[in-house]
Amino acid sequence: MTIETQILDPSAEGIQISNYTGICQYPFLQQNLFPETGGYISGRYCAVVPNPGGYENCCVPCPVANWKYGDDLMKKTEIPSYISAVIFPFVVLLLLSYAVLPAKYSHRHYLSVSFTIGICCMHIAFIIPLGAKPDQCYNEITPKGMHDDLSCAFTGALLLFGGLMVVVWSFIRAIAFHLQVCWEQVLGTKFMWGALICGWGIPAIGTTIMLIFTGVSFRFGPICHINIENSIYDYWIPCLIFAGAALFLQLSTMAYCIRIYLKTLFSREPSHAADGLPSYAASVRSINARQAYRRISKVFRLQWRGVAFVFIIIANALLYSIVFINLDAATKLTPQVVQKAFPWLLCLSFTKADKEYCKQYAVNIGPDRDTLLAVLTFLSMVGLWNVALFARPSMFTGWLILFRNAFSNRKEYVSADARTLLPTSPEPRGFEMLHKSTTNSKAPEAAISIGIARSSTPDKPDIDTKTPQSPLSPQSPSSYDWESDKEYIKRPPVSFSRPHVASPPRITSPPPRIRSPTRASGMISPTGLGWDPRDTFAAPSRTSPREGSGSGSGSGTGARGFEGV
Repeated sequence: MTIETQILDPSAEGIQISNYTGICQYPFLQQNLFPETGGYISGRYCAVVPNPGGYENCCVPCPVANWKYGDDLMKKTEIPSYISAVIFPFVVLLLLSYAVLPAKYSHRHYLSVSFTIGICCMHIAFIIPLGAKPDQCYNEITPKGMHDDLSCAFTGALLLFGGLMVVVWSFIRAIAFHLQVCWEQVLGTKFMWGALICGWGIPAIGTTIMLIFTGVSFRFGPICHINIENSIYDYWIPCLIFAGAALFLQLSTMAYCIRIYLKTLFSREPSHAADGLPSYAASVRSINARQAYRRISKVFRLQWRGVAFVFIIIANALLYSIVFINLDAATKLTPQVVQKAFPWLLCLSFTKADKEYCKQYAVNIGPDRDTLLAVLTFLSMVGLWNVALFARPSMFTGWLILFRNAFSNRKEYVSADARTLLPTSPEPRGFEMLHKSTTNSKAPEAAISIGIARSSTPDKPDIDTKTPQSPLSPQSPSSYDWESDKEYIKRPPVSFSRPHVASPPRITSPPPRIRSPTRASGMISPTGLGWDPRDTFAAPSRTSPREGSGSGSGSGTGARGFEGV
């Protein structure tokens, strides 16, 4: 005897196990025995089915997912939550790296930071049920909604806000990549502020509208998901539009890159003209193609992580949207859906609620259990791809340097002349470590003194550097003896233009005439030479034999040439 013939047998009696069974057969509950307020009323799974006492509106007990997918569904839906709990600390560490480390270590960018924040929201939605342990049902046939359970409101809002946020930022990143590669646009502050406004404003407005007109409730598992009413208009269509547009931009950009690569590949050997030489037009096209290829390669090397992550987000968004739209279509109680679910409902009634046996009749009612678990698992692993793509080895170097500088026992700098700061100090000093009267070291000579003039003047002894110094440091500009150097400046200098009188010249031919570029040709310098020693130290040439007589006389005109040295 088949299930249908036995359940419709007039001699069969309904089994009343619960006070709310009424005339419905076990395990179904009579709907009119429950209040019409409290919980998410539209989440009830009720239908008019034949019973021994007549046709009555009977409901599947809450939660419906356990009856359709088996008792082990709750344990398996906790797996994505534990995966999120493991990945979440790494996502937080990535955010901290963006916030704390310098940009040269973190490579932070507002596109990457916004991606990571949206992913954090999704992971928090998966982690909350591990601590809250929410009760999914308001009563025996009614699931709880966001107005009945606080954890339901937070998990649903964070999951949907984070999902819409990463989709919108995927679209923005695809636009940025497309503009840089295909249109050679440099993105500035206007694009940044527009991206921030749209990337945060659209998800916030969309989530608010969705919570007002649709809401979230417990549908399967400990996480609240979007309800059926109006969800296709206020959430799924916008999500699919942004995901589809991002996918189109990414594919068009990749097609452009492939076109440029092929164009470069086939234009490496330019065509030849009639005379056998490469034609100008072909050479120009080849150069332009190679330049475009190098530019695109550079941009792609810099943004390949973002491109790969955008494809991952788009794949998850499309999969999530398609599966839940299919689930909504299968859960909404229409005459067609009730007709598909009728064999499964009869099986539950005939076998006295044998869930495992009746799962074979529920295959055609919406997505199967493995598909739903796969979608949840993929969503919980989005943070793993984010960390794997955007975490740089330089971040570990930055954290190492940060901790080493924070916890290292660095010695504090102590002034060697700290006693000079005391009011009772016998020798107050103007500068630290500058006045040392007992030193025997020779102080460096000032740059203004002419070492050659000092060494070549036998009648003037050198300054004794071992004498006690002035209270100020000899390195200080105010302590230099300008009066002493005036005598050296007045003395005749050694000529750089010809050899000394005592040593005959070894060069038989005169040196080449070298004139200063700053002086006009034909001008005579004050020294009587063809060049001015204030301008250059190049070897000069005599302008006339008459002017050479003043070389050894030590006249004042010759000495004046060293005043500016």
